[in-house]
Amino acid sequence: FFFFSVFNRKTGEPPLINGWIPYLGKALIFRKDAFKFLLDQQKKLGDIFTVHIAGRYITFIMDPFQYVYVIRNSKQLEFHEFADKMASKTFDYPALSKGKFPDLKENLHRIYQYLQGKPLDIISDHMMKNLQDIFEWKCSQATDWETEKMYKFCCSVMFEASFVTLYGRVPAADGHKVISEIRDKFIKFDASFPYLAANIPIELLGATKKVRKELIHHFLLQNMTKWLGGSKVVQARQDIFEKYELLGDYDKAAHHFAFLWASVGNTIPATFWAMYYLLRHPEALAAVRDEIDHLLQSTGQKRGPTYNIHLTREQLDNLVYLESALNESLRMCSSSMNIRISQEDFVLKLEGNQEVSLRKGDWIALYPQILHMDPEVYEDPKEYKFDRYIENGKKKTTFYKAGRKLKYFLMPFGSGISMCPGRFLAMNEMKMFLFLLLAHFDVELVENKAVRLDNSRMGLGILLPDVDIAFRYKLRS
Repeated sequence: FFFFSVFNRKTGEPPLINGWIPYLGKALIFRKDAFKFLLDQQKKLGDIFTVHIAGRYITFIMDPFQYVYVIRNSKQLEFHEFADKMASKTFDYPALSKGKFPDLKENLHRIYQYLQGKPLDIISDHMMKNLQDIFEWKCSQATDWETEKMYKFCCSVMFEASFVTLYGRVPAADGHKVISEIRDKFIKFDASFPYLAANIPIELLGATKKVRKELIHHFLLQNMTKWLGGSKVVQARQDIFEKYELLGDYDKAAHHFAFLWASVGNTIPATFWAMYYLLRHPEALAAVRDEIDHLLQSTGQKRGPTYNIHLTREQLDNLVYLESALNESLRMCSSSMNIRISQEDFVLKLEGNQEVSLRKGDWIALYPQILHMDPEVYEDPKEYKFDRYIENGKKKTTFYKAGRKLKYFLMPFGSGISMCPGRFLAMNEMKMFLFLLLAHFDVELVENKAVRLDNSRMGLGILLPDVDIAFRYKLRS
């Protein structure tokens, strides 16, 4: 039904898959299952081809050895303007690139230093304390087996811990309740996120516009000043916004809301999958729990709701089974598309004397899920192997394809200039969640149904589960 439109291709341009529906091109089939579609095209056309998707011409580079040539060409292949446009539309603030806000983008980018090095240790310590408070509260409820839905559980714990760590405590007597209300609205907004990212007008998405407005209002200055003990990273963002008179109160609040989404939008489903796969695989659960118990023993720390556990970054980094299990679930559930936009007509030089002619405005895309599920790189890629990233008791970082070592083998957080600046904090948060869960509780699934990936977020980050699943937990004896 589709045809290869080669008639207006210039020399050096990859083959074009156009589709037969004007404007839409291959959008519908791509949205249904991007992974299968791209693999089919790769078999027919090789490692480089262009697809017409909803008015855009996207050139896919499928060979992981060529990724580096795309990533290092950050001058000609830009990302920030695209991200800025998408975010400003999705979260309802004025685009940064409009010239009204000189250096705002650079100033905000500089703040990400608070999510690395020493400041990362401070914010991670706060997260650990807040997670412990929430787990202690859960412990007080769980005198015997307590049954909950797993996604809901991960969402409630991670959302509250992240919110309090970043923005501070809500001092009201019903602080839990206030955060739960924000979380419920957040979940409603998040359900529409794939549509907003696909450029569908918010007016067509039911109550989403109203919900977004209510969420943004929570972050108005008069509300945020009441919250106690927020993070340096949020404070620094507030200080920067105050310097821009043309940025209205609502715009500043919208920026804060966008930052919250960036902090939890992918971390919550990633935490769910890490927990789900551990509970589905008893040998993985036993190995990770054993490692956790061993660390607590060797550092003389006691487990139980009344004891405060403290972990240094080094101790967290040395939990090789925990990290491997987490990386393995990220490999299986992440589906982000790394996009760059050509700033000019230019020829992208690739390995092996290959060249790709690009036109100004063309999109280039890497789709790492293809790499993550490549049987040549990962044996039995559809199987969860919790120790896949361990070799001789140490972290395994060498993976091969066609006998050659890969520079990139696991890319859940993007690449190069578009790499998630909060990735170190996100990894720490997920590790701490799993650490405390397994230190404090016996945990088991009570339903035996298979949970699959919901493909509606293909290309946008971590895929959500298609259904929730019940599990139960009680205090470890």
